Amino acid sequence: MTTANPITDAKTVEAELLAFLAERIKTPVRPDEDLFKAGLVSSMFAMQLVVHLEDTYDIEIVGPELTLDHFRSVEAMTALVLRLREGTGADG
Repeated sequence: MTTANPITDAKTVEAELLAFLAERIKTPVRPDEDLFKAGLVSSMFAMQLVVHLEDTYDIEIVGPELTLDHFRSVEAMTALVLRLREGTGADG
């Protein structure tokens, strides 16, 4: 079972996500790379990303946050994690 990561630093979150993706998809990615456009991530894998982000960063991704755009790149996922950790969802 994973434990929540208390670190909310963008650079750290980005590095962790890059490492997670490289391990899972067996290829390195750039932080700004469109993972879907590049064919590296499917919508099914995006759901695995949701679970990973929720478990790792102790956040809840629901409603308007559950769009593919929030999972399109490591930069987008990092911004989502930081926004939700700060308690400001899509409306805030």
